Amino acid sequence: MVRIKSPQDFGAALVFILFGLGGIYFGYDLRWGSAARMGPGYFPLVLSGCIIAIGVVIGARALIFDGPSVERFQIRPLGLLIIASLIFGYLIEEIGLAISGVLMILVATYAGREARLKEAVILALALTAFSIIVFVWALGQSLPVWTGR
Repeated sequence: MVRIKSPQDFGAALVFILFGLGGIYFGYDLRWGSAARMGPGYFPLVLSGCIIAIGVVIGARALIFDGPSVERFQIRPLGLLIIASLIFGYLIEEIGLAISGVLMILVATYAGREARLKEAVILALALTAFSIIVFVWALGQSLPVWTGR
């Protein structure tokens, strides 16, 4: 009988394999082509195959090496991350990237139990400034910085 020594890795392997199979399923109708003349389905097929291969390797490791068990499901982190995403999505057009980005990061920081206000504020300001520099100034995305109106 096969014994799973690392349940966490085994679960990750299943996720990888399911994503890879999903990619093959949804890209199956696309013309594949060949390596010399790639069709629109060639890259998704190859990428999905690589994802499945990664899942198989992780699954094999889960059967050979001891590892951590699956942690108990926690609703607080998931809920706070969803709320943070919704805050950003709904407020970016109204109050801009600078404020909605800071609010999102402050809320998301508290998904972890060891969050500290001073560190959260510094992280929020730094990541928001980085986002403005990269996406608005460097890449020229039409995101409102201060207000959407």
